Amino acid sequence: MTFYIGGTANDDGDRVEDSPTHYDPSDLTTHGVIVGMTGSGKTGLGVIFLEEALRSGVPTLIIDPKGDMTNLLLTFPELAPSDFRPWIDEAAAAKDGRSPDQEAAAEAEKWEKGLGWWGLSSNDIGALRSEVDMTIYTPGSDAGTPLNVIGNLAAPALSWDSESEALRDEIEGFVSGLLGLVDIAADPISSREHILLSNLVEHSWRRGASLDIATLIQQVATPPMRKLGVFEVDTFFPQKDRMELAMKLNGLLASPSFAAWMEGDPLDVESLLWRDGRPQASILYVAHLSDAERQFIVTMVLSKVITWMRSQAGSGELRALVYMDEVFGYVPPTAEPPSKKPILTMLKQARAFGVGLLLSTQNPVDLDYKAMSNAGTWCIGRLQTERDKARIMEALTSASGDVDTRKLDSQISGLAKRVFLLHNTHEPLPQLFTTRWAMSYLRGPMTREEIGRFTPEAMQPQPTTPTPPSPGIQIAEPQAQPVIAEGIESVALHPAATWAETVGLSEDGEHYEAAVAFTVQLRFDESRLKIDQDERWEAVLHPVGDRFDPVNLSEVDHDPRDFVEPAPEIPFVPPQAALSQSSYFRSLRSDLKKHLDKSEVMVVLHNKTLKAASRPDESVDTFRLRLDALAGDRADLEISKLRDSYQLRLRKAERARDDAMRAAETAEDAVDDAKWSDRVKIAGSVVDFLSGRKVNVPKTSGRTAKDRMRRAGDKADLKAREIEDLEADLFDEMSSIQAKWSDIASDFEQVEIGLEANDIEIIDTRVVWIRTG
Repeated sequence: MTFYIGGTANDDGDRVEDSPTHYDPSDLTTHGVIVGMTGSGKTGLGVIFLEEALRSGVPTLIIDPKGDMTNLLLTFPELAPSDFRPWIDEAAAAKDGRSPDQEAAAEAEKWEKGLGWWGLSSNDIGALRSEVDMTIYTPGSDAGTPLNVIGNLAAPALSWDSESEALRDEIEGFVSGLLGLVDIAADPISSREHILLSNLVEHSWRRGASLDIATLIQQVATPPMRKLGVFEVDTFFPQKDRMELAMKLNGLLASPSFAAWMEGDPLDVESLLWRDGRPQASILYVAHLSDAERQFIVTMVLSKVITWMRSQAGSGELRALVYMDEVFGYVPPTAEPPSKKPILTMLKQARAFGVGLLLSTQNPVDLDYKAMSNAGTWCIGRLQTERDKARIMEALTSASGDVDTRKLDSQISGLAKRVFLLHNTHEPLPQLFTTRWAMSYLRGPMTREEIGRFTPEAMQPQPTTPTPPSPGIQIAEPQAQPVIAEGIESVALHPAATWAETVGLSEDGEHYEAAVAFTVQLRFDESRLKIDQDERWEAVLHPVGDRFDPVNLSEVDHDPRDFVEPAPEIPFVPPQAALSQSSYFRSLRSDLKKHLDKSEVMVVLHNKTLKAASRPDESVDTFRLRLDALAGDRADLEISKLRDSYQLRLRKAERARDDAMRAAETAEDAVDDAKWSDRVKIAGSVVDFLSGRKVNVPKTSGRTAKDRMRRAGDKADLKAREIEDLEADLFDEMSSIQAKWSDIASDFEQVEIGLEANDIEIIDTRVVWIRTG
């Protein structure tokens, strides 16, 4: 069964009728890359590849750093408006003058028509969902389905005699990631910490014994071996230093937030791909994690995949697909993050086991050359810069060798949205195609709270009849405005507020319900990156209960015009919260701060060498230009110093050349003088002969002078060539400096700046009455 990914496109990007684009899934065993700028349709194409793999019965393991791939679960077999209703953009609908229900109906109709254009229907969605299980795993969090990443370091079922390299690679990945969590950048070859932990894990696994993190920490303090290499353990890594490492690791283990890393389903690749004979779509959502934690997860998971695949029989067919969205920072061209090694290992070795790796990125310059040259399939969409296009050309030439770069350059330059150039080394020619309509509802990244709707508990059937109140509890009737705690303003929401529909306001509502609006000042402060940025954050909590629930929190943009005095004729529904007590609002503020501390981050781009970070709202292109300018300044400074050092050598060489040239000129004059002197001597000899006197044959000096002139000329030429060589060396070193700083300018990473308690200031809290009912 081939993958149905779209239809042939002409040079204008228009679909050619009755000319579908199919892709042989076995070609993915030589791996693939999807590349395209924001808005190119790259995410949609990635979802389509995953849908087709699952329709073909191929399980998928999806690493999702942004949250876009969670849209795979938004596949609605009935295509009913009620299915779309919880996922629509209500603010966008309001701007277009539509109610949420109208927007949901429009989206359902659009999806049904879109699928129909491509010969698909709700039946295809139903068939997909009936054959495949889809799960969103959230390592380090219970927002989705928890994943026990390090609770049990089970010894793999591989032989150390034949698979020692694979086993050591898995150990290296685990140890590198673990040390990264405690801010230890460890080289596997030279780091004492890395060597000790790796030996401890290998010692247990060689005996077939599994480990847990607590046992590993205990073994750091008291290792079960006497020597590491030729040295005693205490000589190689003194006990005092080992205890410092053990304390750091124990601090990680003791942290309440770390408990989630050891809860949930075990990290077992076979179970992530197959369960009860059914293929799985296992989505590893990591958008909530820090950079170090993401590196740890990616490294750990891919290392496990490598170990698993080496336990499988060889296959030329696609057995499983590993997809990684937004690979920026995980396999860069210069740096060596822990994730880079398992990615490159999979690109080189996974083919033999029928495991495909499909990577997605906005910028090809973010990928290591080895990763690019090992990809057999390229789906190239719209690119941001000429530099990106040049990198693509270089990669395709390296992978294929017989690419018509001029034609490809012309095709890539004119790509429209959702149009891609498919370059497959298994096919004779590249092909332009436009992507088909995705069966999944592409509504953008999910939040942690939205992911919670897909946990096994949340997806259990809910009772359709209302639950009666407990004995003795009466449902409160609307009444006069309740008393509000001192210092808390009480206002009503104006129907014209842009976020009125977000909280369900009805202009004809018969009563008021309580909500709480917050205005918060956030300070993102990172001295290392020279970031000190204040941001205003506003939200509304609705409905309100006896405690803070972030599920009910909606981020909105409110201003004073949104609030008015409550209408005296409208009754109030008594709130479930103690709004009359100041302690209630203190508790709300405290819980809100904790929530923001965990959830709000500022993502910036950072270049470590240039010590430059992107500014808020600065585009990637603008940041790149600024890095180029900074790198250019550094290159100019280095070149200036280089010129100064060469100037002394050039001046010395020029003086030597000038001296040699003057000597050559003097020697040339001497030749002329010698010629005249020789003529005089010969003339005298002739006179003596004619007068009968004894003739003495004179000795001429012309030959000797010519020899001196030649030697002087050769020396002058030699000095001139030395100057030319110096100037050529200077040019080469200047070019090398410029190339070095150009590479440095292109090497940047995403950094998340979080918040601490003192970075969050709640500057306003007010009760807002919303007309409903």
